[in-house]
Amino acid sequence: MIAGKPVAALLCLAVLGTACSAPTSDPGTDRQAQVAEKGQSVMPFDLDKTTHRFTPREDGLLQEVFADTPDDTNQINLIREHIATEADRFRRGDFSDPATIHGTAMPGLAELSSSATKITIAKADLPNGASLTFRTTDPALVKALHVWSEAQVADHGKHAEHGTT
Repeated sequence: MIAGKPVAALLCLAVLGTACSAPTSDPGTDRQAQVAEKGQSVMPFDLDKTTHRFTPREDGLLQEVFADTPDDTNQINLIREHIATEADRFRRGDFSDPATIHGTAMPGLAELSSSATKITIAKADLPNGASLTFRTTDPALVKALHVWSEAQVADHGKHAEHGTT
């Protein structure tokens, strides 16, 4: 039996007529590292000192970002400033920051961008961060919010979590 990546690449060439890349040990880890790197250009707070929580709701989504250390006033202030800016952008249909981090093909992104006027977006300060509440009566937009949040949790890995209702 012949094993190894060179043989696998030759097999791909022979069978498919094209080159195939060898599988990575954990593709999710590579994606999460890329997202974290891109996130540094968009989010002013430290991802390693904060957590994103996404809680799907019947009428939309609750997104919370909080400092992992409750008295880290620097991270808390950076989170609040960023969330306030994002709330204003999202209300205008500007989802360019998530697109920069996650890519323009991010699930739910196109629907949210094109129909932002059908979504009520409220920002609130939390004791250790800030939140955005997205509400809509449009079932397709509720679904878009839910798949968008799933993509965020998957892409952010250890920096994000599912909330409970």
